[in-house]
Amino acid sequence: METASNGTPASYDALIVGAGFAGLYQLHLLRDRLGLKTRVLEAADGVGGTWYWNRYPGARCDSESHSYRYFFSRELHDSWDYSERYPGQEEIRAYLNHVADHLDLRRDIQLETRVAAAAFDEKTNLWTVTTKAGERLTCRWLITAVGCLSSANVPDIPGLETFKGEWRHTGRWPHEGVDFAGKRVGQVGTGSTGIQAAPVIAETAKTLTVFQRTANYSVPARNHPLSPERKRELTERFEEIRDLVRSTPNAHPFRISADKAAEQDAETLAQRYEKAWEIGGLRFRAVFGDLLVDKGANDTAATFLKGKIREIVKDPATAAVLSNIDHPYAAKRPPIDTNYFDTFNKPHVAVIDVRADPIKRIVPEGIELESGKVHELDVIVFATGFDAMTGPLLAIDFEGVGGRRLKDDWAAGPRTWMGVAVPGYPNLFTVTGPGSPSVLANMIVPIEQHVEWIADCIETMRAEGVERIEAEPAAAEAWMGHVNDAANATLLPEAGHSWYLGANVPGKPRVFMPYAGGMVRFREICDAVSAAGYAGFARNRPADPEAAPPEVLTAMVGGAETGAGRAEALAQGI
Repeated sequence: METASNGTPASYDALIVGAGFAGLYQLHLLRDRLGLKTRVLEAADGVGGTWYWNRYPGARCDSESHSYRYFFSRELHDSWDYSERYPGQEEIRAYLNHVADHLDLRRDIQLETRVAAAAFDEKTNLWTVTTKAGERLTCRWLITAVGCLSSANVPDIPGLETFKGEWRHTGRWPHEGVDFAGKRVGQVGTGSTGIQAAPVIAETAKTLTVFQRTANYSVPARNHPLSPERKRELTERFEEIRDLVRSTPNAHPFRISADKAAEQDAETLAQRYEKAWEIGGLRFRAVFGDLLVDKGANDTAATFLKGKIREIVKDPATAAVLSNIDHPYAAKRPPIDTNYFDTFNKPHVAVIDVRADPIKRIVPEGIELESGKVHELDVIVFATGFDAMTGPLLAIDFEGVGGRRLKDDWAAGPRTWMGVAVPGYPNLFTVTGPGSPSVLANMIVPIEQHVEWIADCIETMRAEGVERIEAEPAAAEAWMGHVNDAANATLLPEAGHSWYLGANVPGKPRVFMPYAGGMVRFREICDAVSAAGYAGFARNRPADPEAAPPEVLTAMVGGAETGAGRAEALAQGI
């Protein structure tokens, strides 16, 4: 690490926390485009972010590979080919290592450096960042690129420390892997991660017992290798695919049909759903345009998918547990899978409904349920997800203006201006923070948009001699109100146990965190804010608690829409 000769903290123009997709691109723009002295601080011993840590069995992206990549450079795009429709963890990590080498980023990335705290000095308008090892660094601009799904959520189940076997969380998987051969494995959790992991674990485990609290929909991924012809076609269509993902509300490389399920007859619904099932993947969501704004329309998709579960799973009792789904389709993150439901046809695989018989505690021999039954296990796999969106940020002790703490300011839920800035924390930018489209979109597109917007903002501030920029409280309050309105215009809040609401973490405020108004609308709002001289921000002065909400937000989302029309407009992103 670079250290000043007099022992004072090393000084940088910009510090970036995290070396995943967001951190790598942010470094490239700040260092190579703006010429800033920039350093990335990364807790891991390699680049990759989420894809460095998530090495669990079956770990795979649910965005198609030709869209899950950077689009800012044609040269970079043409220098890499994915091998499958849906890339696996190892291949995505290899891609990010390729990017780091291609852009010569490693010389400014400090690995094995976990940030513990960051404090803003109002006299100098500088941030001082402190690492877990006690190192201190200062910067004018601090950017968090910590990801939305990087803080593992290990459930607080009594007795875990007494377990005689081995336990692992999917978000912190050992690099050497876990040997399940001949072992009795218990998997807790059936979200996207659990649905990916179970079929692979079942291949070698002596027994696999899946402890399910919330039954889930899933659509076959229909993953397959990409032929040389397909790879060549996707390379040639670079501009077309780039423009497509930037013009669709969820940033995926397909458009959502304008047809409405509520207007179709039974035969048409069956035919369209069957065709979408065979195509597989997240494209199933796009078969009709009203699935997440009309409960009746959603019921048609839900009924079809529950029927598929009962058709695939041969044992009626097991099928009943797996298809007992209590939320609208895609109101939670909609998983895609490879042979998930088929796995329960294997004689050594079972599902336990822990809503009917909850987990009481973990005992040395395994997992004990409220009924008193003990499932003896050698390995427990927690596929219980993450403390999403706010968790990675709150893991750092941020101290802002007047000694305020982020953990206190967000005690009742996050407050941001467009997901990129937080009142009371000047010169701090959060890539895909709470209040941005983030996890409701193909993540690479919002990441690129955020990173470019932040770089443009910093470039403008430097050109205008601005040393301090801070989100106005009223802007953040109005924005989070709009985020709430956008969510409520959809069926998303009806999944009350969704991690979109923080419901998977005990004690976490129930606030809908991602922006459901769509990536296209979000980009327009961000562009309008910058075009209006960074409306909603205080520059070279403290933020004003009495300031009015920015007019640009009212103009973009207020209008005269009411009732169903306003709901449909707000819900365009889903």
